[in-house]
Amino acid sequence: MEEDRIFDISFECDGRQYKGWVNPSEKTDKNGRPTSYHVVLEGVYFGNLSINNCKWGINEDRPDSLTEAVGHEIEKYYQL
Repeated sequence: MEEDRIFDISFECDGRQYKGWVNPSEKTDKNGRPTSYHVVLEGVYFGNLSINNCKWGINEDRPDSLTEAVGHEIEKYYQL
């Protein structure tokens, strides 16, 4: 794991404040962006997020609103 790739996130969703971190995959797409993102929220594994056709998806059963909020934080970090 490359520590310098990891970044922190902090946001509000559904009236609750969340903090966590994101570890982008080393594998990249044709644009050079990571293909997935390992996410931990509040010290708990949240899942691996990826974007497909402008919609964020996750490999775990998580609320759509929370998945979209995490995806938005990733977009803000990369200014997508």
